[in-house]
Amino acid sequence: MTNSTTVTEFLLMGFANRELRFLHMMLFLLMYLSTLLGNLLIVSVTTFDQNLHTPMYFFLRNLSILDMCYISVTVPNVCVNSLTDNRAISVAGCAAQIFFVIYCAFVEILFFTIMAHDHYVAICQPLHYPVIMNQRVCVWTTLVSLLSGLIYAGVHTGDTFWLSFCQSNVVHQFFCDVPSLLSLSCSDTFNNFLLLIISAIVVCGGCFVFIIMSYIHIFSTVLKFPTRERGKAFSTCVPHILVVSVFLVTVSYVYLKPSVTSETIQDMILSVFYTILPPFLNPIIYNLRNKQVKEAVRKVLKNFSSGK
Repeated sequence: MTNSTTVTEFLLMGFANRELRFLHMMLFLLMYLSTLLGNLLIVSVTTFDQNLHTPMYFFLRNLSILDMCYISVTVPNVCVNSLTDNRAISVAGCAAQIFFVIYCAFVEILFFTIMAHDHYVAICQPLHYPVIMNQRVCVWTTLVSLLSGLIYAGVHTGDTFWLSFCQSNVVHQFFCDVPSLLSLSCSDTFNNFLLLIISAIVVCGGCFVFIIMSYIHIFSTVLKFPTRERGKAFSTCVPHILVVSVFLVTVSYVYLKPSVTSETIQDMILSVFYTILPPFLNPIIYNLRNKQVKEAVRKVLKNFSSGK
């Protein structure tokens, strides 16, 4: 105890090699700018095109806004750290980053679940769709997701920073996350790990089961469609399942594995699959492959060019 000191800042992990650090920064920066451009385009199109003012595009617009916030929590800080070779982050900054990463990930999971239900109602109960997915339901489900995310992120962030950090301050990750900090704490982290397991089972497990059940009903209904309509439905649903599966599997693995210090790059790569890849892929998978959105984008770009 006489040799222990209180941690006042953390050092984020990065590539030791300067060339790799530069390539790492450029890759993240390109993905970040592409994500912002794609999602901003979707938000603009679904806002200004009256034909896209439907429940499905309401949720897609919310998802795009969330994704821009989600990727902005980690990537700009990574790029600045790589460029300046300054890996330090204050305790307050680390807490803020953990809070917003958990918040955005939690709301992302809920949005995926709501969108799966929206697909289910649209395909399996099309006659009741306007009644079930009315404007009030859309607004309330979104508000509940956003507000419950505040509680969820606040609980996990507060529980993490009640711990004492008096050993190493090197976070083996490119951003602050709960598992990395638990491995650095000199306190008993059993209750923290137990909370992670319970919340993961309830939130991730519950949402995943709901999504799978929704798509089982969707696929059983789609198989009765004509071949042309069947292909269109599958092309919409299958990418959604893939993104959700990758997102949930990677976030569950990173957060539920034993909290021991890992100096390998494996955790950093896996974290990319739930913090950066979904926001990057969502505009491509959900929106830019959609004929209505493509037509709306062409219309907006045409009006913009003619206005100039």
